[in-house]
Formats: sequence, C-alpha cells, structure tokens
Amino acid sequence: MDGQLVTAITSLSGVVLGGGLSWLVQSNTQRMSSRTEQRKQDIARADARRAERLVHLERFIAVAADAERMAFERPADWAPGDSWCTAAQDAMNRLWVAERMLQVLYPPDVHTSARDYYRRINRAVWDGVPDLKALYPALDELRDAFLAAARSALD
Repeated sequence: MDGQLVTAITSLSGVVLGGGLSWLVQSNTQRMSSRTEQRKQDIARADARRAERLVHLERFIAVAADAERMAFERPADWAPGDSWCTAAQDAMNRLWVAERMLQVLYPPDVHTSARDYYRRINRAVWDGVPDLKALYPALDELRDAFLAAARSALD
C-alpha cells in the first residue's frame, strides 16, 4: 500500500502542479491581453481627441479670419441693424463659441492665448481700426502666440 499511496500522491501532485501552472499561464495571458486592449483603446481615444482638437482649432482660425475681415471692412458710420453690424455680430458670436470650445478642449495656456487674440479682434471690430499698420503686427503677434501654444499642445 505504501507504493500505491506514493504513486497516488505523486500523481495527484502532478495534477495539482499542472493545473496550477495552467491557471497561472492563462491568468497571465488574460492580463496581458487586457493590457494590450486597454493600450489600443487609449491610443484610439487619444487619436480621436487629437482629431477633435484639430477640427475646433481649424474652426477657430477660420472664424477669426472672418472676424478680422469684419474689423477691416468696418464702416466709419454704422448703426445697429445695419447689414455690417448684423454680419459683425454673427461673426463675433461664432468666434466667441469657437474660443469657448478651445477652453474645453485645450490646456489653459492655449485658451489664454486664444482669449487674448479674441479680445483684440473684438476691440478692432467694435471700436474700429484707427491705424491699420499698427493693427496688423498686433494681430500677427497674438495669432502667432496662439498657434505656437496650440501646436505645443497637439504634440
């Protein structure tokens, strides 16, 4: 009986050891698979977020260009309800919304530079442009600062 007991215990130990190793390998494989899947999801999410940021960045740039044109086309004497005033108000509303979307999607430094750019355009639209030669460099500087901040946030 002694030999049969040793054989049975040895056999049982082999089954337990084999089962334990099998469980360990399957568990490890499942964890690695989960991590790989999580990484894929994170990459996909980051790509989608970047694409969303690019769409809103492009929208802000386009609307800002429209608002700049409104500032340069501002008539000397306009009144509320004029076609220029209505178009300017529409452009500034779209720019305000685009700027707020940047606040949601980008880090604070990008939003701050976008806000500075927006404010300067807003002042040019509603207060007028007394000196075009002075406004161009000011807008260029603010636009360049904004684009540099946006570029660094996208990298």
